[in-house]
Amino acid sequence: MEMQSETLTDDELTAITGYMIPSCQIGWLNKNGWRYVLTRARRPVVGRIYARMKLAGVKPSAENVAAEAWSLDLSRVG
Repeated sequence: MEMQSETLTDDELTAITGYMIPSCQIGWLNKNGWRYVLTRARRPVVGRIYARMKLAGVKPSAENVAAEAWSLDLSRVG
């Protein structure tokens, strides 16, 4: 199984915003209240977990984004 990046790919950001040009993506992100950071090349970077929450209609906050990660416990499988 392939690991997904912690940030959205260029194709995913294009699919969400509807724009391929970074300045237009930034405009869409600002208009719709999304948080992002810019690379040195002025391309927006959006976190994957943040994007999932926004798309699900959940307001991201420090409490629900920083939830403790779970791990699979197979100790009782036998």
